[in-house]
Amino acid sequence: MRRIEMESFARAILCILGGAITLGRTGVAAVQPVFRLMSPDLPSGKTIREEFVANEFGCHGGNQSPALKWSGAPAGTKSFAVTMYDPYKPPQSGWWHWIVYDLPASTDGLPRQAGAAGGAGLPSGARQAAPDGDAPQPHYYGPCPDEGDPAHHYVITVYALSVEHLNVPLTATAADVDYIITGKMIAKANIMRLYQRPSAGGK
Repeated sequence: MRRIEMESFARAILCILGGAITLGRTGVAAVQPVFRLMSPDLPSGKTIREEFVANEFGCHGGNQSPALKWSGAPAGTKSFAVTMYDPYKPPQSGWWHWIVYDLPASTDGLPRQAGAAGGAGLPSGARQAAPDGDAPQPHYYGPCPDEGDPAHHYVITVYALSVEHLNVPLTATAADVDYIITGKMIAKANIMRLYQRPSAGGK
């Protein structure tokens, strides 16, 4: 088969498998899996449900962290980290709702409520950083935008990292940990979901 024909065939396979294709010197196509993140608790096109919303400051959710699943991590991944960030939250430049790191390379997801304080739902060795605000200890902090705000965008990202441990100081803020994560990143995948706080009248 000529190389041009083989490249066309490789592109066709890419469309079917959703992978990235590279051609070696022999002309043999190698399909590289795409790093993907999904959440059975946060369906695409749906607003975030109340069980994943904060339960303070006028919000009345369950404050449970959603279940996550990922696949297709690149070769060389030695650990994972997960973040949840609201880029809109004023007056800050954004708001960190959840930071998890030192997840073993064998991890392919997190169960619902893994972000509870104390980390009992996390794999052994994994750690959380405190979210923004006055949180007394690290945990998941659900969405709670101000009443009257337009829908906020909540970006959940899983990072494939080149190191097993980040060696983060206990005094590090969520933004500090994110900076360290970015410096060790091999690849990342994310999803974005919306949440708007109901009006006081329930309309």
